[in-house]
Amino acid sequence: MRQTITSDEHHPYLTQHVCRPQQAADARDVTNGFLAGLHPAPPPPTVQDLLLLVSELVTNALRHAGDVSALLLTADRHSIQVTVDDPSHAHPQDRSPDLTGRSGGFGWPMVRRLARSVSVEPRAGGGKAIRVTLPR
Repeated sequence: MRQTITSDEHHPYLTQHVCRPQQAADARDVTNGFLAGLHPAPPPPTVQDLLLLVSELVTNALRHAGDVSALLLTADRHSIQVTVDDPSHAHPQDRSPDLTGRSGGFGWPMVRRLARSVSVEPRAGGGKAIRVTLPR
C-alpha cells in the first residue's frame, strides 16, 4: 500500500494523505493515522462517520469495480474530504436493501445520508472518483 502525506506551504491548514488500500481494514487503519495527525482533532461523531464512510466506499470499490485505484484523504480547517478512485465507469446504484444480509443495498444510501456532499466524477484515464465531504 503506497502512502503519501503532504501539506502545502501556500495552504498551511491543508493536509492530504494518498494511499491504495487492498481491503477496508487497511483503509480504516490509514484513516485513523490520518486523523491522529489532525490538530485540532475532529469530534468523535465525525471520526465515527468518517471511518464508516471510508470503509463503505473502499468495500464498494473492491466489490463492484474490483480495485481501489486511490484513496485520498484531505482536511482543512472546515471539512474532511474522502475520495475513492476505482477503475469502473459505472455509477453507484440505489437498490432495495436485502434484509437477509446476502446482497447488501444499504451502503450507498448510508453514504449519502452521512456525508454533507457526495459527487461521482469520471476520471480522464478511465474509471471514476467518488468524493464525499464531512464538516470538520
